[in-house]
Amino acid sequence: MIARRTALAVLLVLGLCSSLLAQTLPTAPPEAVGLSGPRLERLKAVMQDYVDQGRIAGIATIVSRGGKVALFETFGKMDVEKNLPMRKDVILRMASMSKAVTTVAVAILLEEGKILLTEPVSKYLPAFRYTTVATPPPPGTPGSGRYGVVPAKRQITIRDLLTHTSGISYGQGSLAEAQYKDAGILGWYLAGKQEPIVPLMERLASLPFDAQPGEKYVYGYSTDILCAVVEKVSGMPFDQFLQKRIFEPLKMVDSTFFLAPEKRDRLATVYSATPDGTIARAPEPGTGQGDYVDGPRTCFGGGAGLLSTPMDYARFLQMLVNGGELEGVRVLSPKTVELMTANHVGTLYNDGAMGFGFGFEVIEQLGRTGRFGSVGAYGWGSAYFQRFVVDPQEKLVAVFYAQLIPSGGLDIQEKWRDLVYQSIVGPPAPSAVTLPAPKR
Repeated sequence: MIARRTALAVLLVLGLCSSLLAQTLPTAPPEAVGLSGPRLERLKAVMQDYVDQGRIAGIATIVSRGGKVALFETFGKMDVEKNLPMRKDVILRMASMSKAVTTVAVAILLEEGKILLTEPVSKYLPAFRYTTVATPPPPGTPGSGRYGVVPAKRQITIRDLLTHTSGISYGQGSLAEAQYKDAGILGWYLAGKQEPIVPLMERLASLPFDAQPGEKYVYGYSTDILCAVVEKVSGMPFDQFLQKRIFEPLKMVDSTFFLAPEKRDRLATVYSATPDGTIARAPEPGTGQGDYVDGPRTCFGGGAGLLSTPMDYARFLQMLVNGGELEGVRVLSPKTVELMTANHVGTLYNDGAMGFGFGFEVIEQLGRTGRFGSVGAYGWGSAYFQRFVVDPQEKLVAVFYAQLIPSGGLDIQEKWRDLVYQSIVGPPAPSAVTLPAPKR
């Protein structure tokens, strides 16, 4: 009996180890992939310095090149009050870094011939057939909070949503902000909603939007509307679609919208920058600690609602830089990734300094950006002060993870990016470019 129990315990441990190994990426010394170890030490020193100054609680960062992780480091605490060090399997609120995952979900349906970029959203959500746009009142109009409403010049398309040119904001700062607030649809945080994503987005359609479709880059609910489209087209709840089509194939074992109770101790605490340059624990509700453990678990907002870990999200990005494939599993075609990361908005985004694709900002001309990178590099960030960079030319994936909102203008992200790029001293080793197919 004792021997049997021992054998079972060993099997459980081996199974746990196998599960953990399944979600990692290959590793390599920096020099083996064209990076400088001493130069990466500069990055680590700066990250640690900001933690030591008390300007940020904790950081995790991953730098992968040629499909191999050359740097995976943590700094500081995931919970200052409990004195818990930042751990590599920490679970983080991804906020707008969720948008890249939703974009891939839409791209999967595009590849299967189930949707077209040119289709009107109303084909799947009829409430969007006739939408309106808020307009400023004529100069000299008495009274505050007044605005006009005009019909949209055309219907909103799937491509408009993917490029944030639908004219739909988060309501905050819009002419109709009070109306958004009255409707209970204001701001990017949806995890506390008791209403599923489809009816919530259908109600949104009745509100006046900020701009005419296709005429302006407006950051807002476009990606969440796409979640509702995915549900309608696939016939599956959005969280189940992501689980089946993205998370399971890529072995993203800790990516979800709401946290299982047994994983509660791995969820990082959120902090906020204070006026004196220090940090304080963010409030419990809403965009502070949030409803990711004990909330209603009803609204799957793929615009800003996912939870993930550093390695899970790095695996997702590695799939993209590989042209849609990871470890023998193909999620997308290389041509689809190419389309997603092209500039679709002309000069509408960032005054033309960068382009914008399907959920990503894109470098078209390096000099216009005024920062390190390569032509064709793309990425995005998060309200919780996180950012990722994917550079196909350099076969680079780099991610900065934190949980800080608001960030108080902290400049560490810009320095992090500089320090990642200054560590590149040569090409990635040819043997590291293509990941081997899994053994059967």
